[in-house]
Amino acid sequence: MITDYNQLSGLQKVAILFSTLGESLALTLVKDLSKTDIRKIRSAIREMGDVAFSVKKRVMEDFYFNFVSEKFEEDDSDEPKKPFEFLTEITDEQLVALLSTEAPRVIAIILAQVPNDRKTAVMGRLDGEVRNTVLRNMGNLQDVPLQAIVNIATRLKKNSQVLPKTVEFSRGGGKEVADLLGEMSPEEEKQFLEALTIEDPELAEEVRKYHITFDSIFELFPDNIIRDLMNSVELDVVALALKGMSDDISGRVIENLPQKKQAMYEPVEGAISKREVDGARKSVVQAAKQMEKDGAYNLEDFVGGSEMVE
Repeated sequence: MITDYNQLSGLQKVAILFSTLGESLALTLVKDLSKTDIRKIRSAIREMGDVAFSVKKRVMEDFYFNFVSEKFEEDDSDEPKKPFEFLTEITDEQLVALLSTEAPRVIAIILAQVPNDRKTAVMGRLDGEVRNTVLRNMGNLQDVPLQAIVNIATRLKKNSQVLPKTVEFSRGGGKEVADLLGEMSPEEEKQFLEALTIEDPELAEEVRKYHITFDSIFELFPDNIIRDLMNSVELDVVALALKGMSDDISGRVIENLPQKKQAMYEPVEGAISKREVDGARKSVVQAAKQMEKDGAYNLEDFVGGSEMVE
């Protein structure tokens, strides 16, 4: 009796597959066989004698996963040998979407093909009753016919090709709200954030992790960040943005300008429309946001109370 799967040749594995499924069904799985190939398979079946159930089970389970018949036939096809290989090409979120309308038994079959972290990602999104049913099914898949598994893989692979990509839709959240605030006037910005703090403190806190205002620049950032920021903005814009700011803040900005710019700096005198000042300050804020995108700093480090050493 054959009891060691690892000692089987490729031809013997195919012979076991044929003897287990029957020749007609096996021929639908192993295509393009010549009459000579089929005679070899029939001969191998006769020569093998009895095969342990555990070996048959292993052949059935692994046939589409790691079966390579080097001694039996050349496969020059570019098609993957693993029917569930497409699962490695989709994200966890796409996997959840792919299985969202499937029966618990199908979900169990798919989850049996993926690592534990991916199992957790899907299981965590399932309804409690469905989750329990999937778990029960995962422990009892040995009776699923190979052809059924292949059909499931084929169908889901086709469905996966029309899944939306993660980058095609937004998740909202604190960053989205912060970006929206950046388009408002300073008064609207302040009023909205104050109202949000009362109505949804947790969301307000999350928004602050991504939200920069002209005033917060001087509250949060150390001199080295302010120096780089102000040096990246035109000097006349800096002067206009500082219109109406306290002497302490104006002095701090000027001290952090390069000496040449310090000598050229002239405060804006006379009446200036609030719209112009707000526009200049918004330009400085946009420059600060661009610095963050470029990796000059991480806003959350300062919001969270961390300090950066110059």
